[in-house]
Amino acid sequence: MLPDHATERERTMLHAYASDTNGLRTIDDPANAVWIDLLNPTPEEVAATAHITGFIVPTEASASEIESSSRLVTRGDTVYLTMPLIHRTDDGPKGVPAGFVLSPTHLLTVRFAPSPVFDSFKLPNPAPTSAHILTALLEAIVDRQADALEFVAHELDTISHRIFAMGVSQQGGRKKEDATLRRTLGEIGRLGDLISHIRDTLVGAGRIGPYVEIATAAHLPPDLPPRLKTLHQDIASLNDFDTHLNDKLQFLLDATMGFINIAQNNVMKVMTIASVVGIPPVLVAGIYGMNFKNIPEYEWSYGYAYGLGLILLTTLIPLAAFRWRKWI
Repeated sequence: MLPDHATERERTMLHAYASDTNGLRTIDDPANAVWIDLLNPTPEEVAATAHITGFIVPTEASASEIESSSRLVTRGDTVYLTMPLIHRTDDGPKGVPAGFVLSPTHLLTVRFAPSPVFDSFKLPNPAPTSAHILTALLEAIVDRQADALEFVAHELDTISHRIFAMGVSQQGGRKKEDATLRRTLGEIGRLGDLISHIRDTLVGAGRIGPYVEIATAAHLPPDLPPRLKTLHQDIASLNDFDTHLNDKLQFLLDATMGFINIAQNNVMKVMTIASVVGIPPVLVAGIYGMNFKNIPEYEWSYGYAYGLGLILLTTLIPLAAFRWRKWI
């Protein structure tokens, strides 16, 4: 994968691959390629690729269309396919479109962001056809999403342990608890965003497999339909797992919000108790603070101590009542 600080020119490239008995090998002349991979292509690269293959090279705008009629198109014996891929950035994952153009002799892939799946892709099968390469790419993409879902499951387990352990332990104080809840909300949001992008990618791959099998039935190698069916089953199982993780994420979000509400209620309870406990002594102090001459206690030798004791007593009695009723 290209580093994040790579320049636009470094992020723009054309890779061409030829097929032989050893699998795929990189070549310099795209005219002899079975697979051409474009990353952020320049207009010159787009024009050259279109001239060599006769394809209409997908643009980022056309690859971003969400309706199925735009993502899955057949023109003659060539199929045009688009789906979203996941691109990791410093701000979190984001969906970027990718285009696939498949004919009996060529495969064209157009990407608009680096992808580890493509950068590390290897196909040792002898003399792979364009359809073999596309199928292997889809398998690699789905396998990548499975790894991402496993990562999300592990992260959710960690968050779950942290959240419900916090409900048992009160160590660290309110300030640490607030920081933990704030961090947990951020992590849940980040994982929810990742799950959403994974679902989009799986949906896109799930549409492509059956469509390719039907649209290219006349020239699809006989060993690929079983692989495409298996791929479709894998995607279905991953979608079920994705739904489970999304439900668990929602549960943890509700639990986190519940702990936040408890923390807020505790603050309000403390403020309420403080205000209620403060009423009797303030009343006593207000009575003896009145500027009337005929207040008998003013002439007592121990009147001041009596007033302080009464204030203390009226403070302790409400506290004892709250404690007896287990409100505090």
